[in-house]
Amino acid sequence: MTKKPIIGISANEVEDSGEKLHNLPINYLPAGYVRGVQLAGGLPILLPIGTKEDAIEYVTQIDKLVLTGGQNVNPKWYQEELSFDASLMSTKRDEFELALINETMRQKKPIFAVCRGLQLINVALGGTLHQDLSQRTPEPVIHMQDPIPREEPTHKIRTEEGSSLRQIYGENTSVNSFHFQSIKELAPSLKVAAISEDNIIEGIESTSTISPILGVQWHPDFAYEAMEQEREIFKFVVNEL
Repeated sequence: MTKKPIIGISANEVEDSGEKLHNLPINYLPAGYVRGVQLAGGLPILLPIGTKEDAIEYVTQIDKLVLTGGQNVNPKWYQEELSFDASLMSTKRDEFELALINETMRQKKPIFAVCRGLQLINVALGGTLHQDLSQRTPEPVIHMQDPIPREEPTHKIRTEEGSSLRQIYGENTSVNSFHFQSIKELAPSLKVAAISEDNIIEGIESTSTISPILGVQWHPDFAYEAMEQEREIFKFVVNEL
């Protein structure tokens, strides 16, 4: 029997999960990541927040890494003062996932990054972020579609010629949008793979083939059931990246 690719997926955590879950602290992950990887033929492994030493062990045991969405990235990592509510970030998660990124690249394994994941990998490689798109100058922009259903595409993107995203999505498509931050200065070792109609970087790829990197600002995990293009990106990540 052919061995399934082992896909490590970064998990999130919350200290109080609410009355329905007895206010327990929980580790969690939106199920779309797991199901998308499973449908594509991969074996998903959840990576709960841990130590830098844990990150090394995790990466040794996986074939590829998926960095998931979630909190804002702490701006201290790109030498800026905080300009949003500190409750919207998790420095502990940042530290662990930065260790995952560094070790995955050291072991020359592929990384697929979604939303926050895209932002964090840009920062890890020397880029910066818009801390709040609604305050972007000279053109503020809103890329949070809630309460529009998560699987419904709400804005257009254009993929770059020769990019992996062009192969999957074609030259133009529409995607969903659930983020307050975005890439400002792109890291030197990354290149733009897709851009929105209002000039937000929506997709990135590495310029090196040593450790393949693909990132998207939208959420394929939210829309994989409704849209073939989002199932296709999971297939690409699991089987080709």
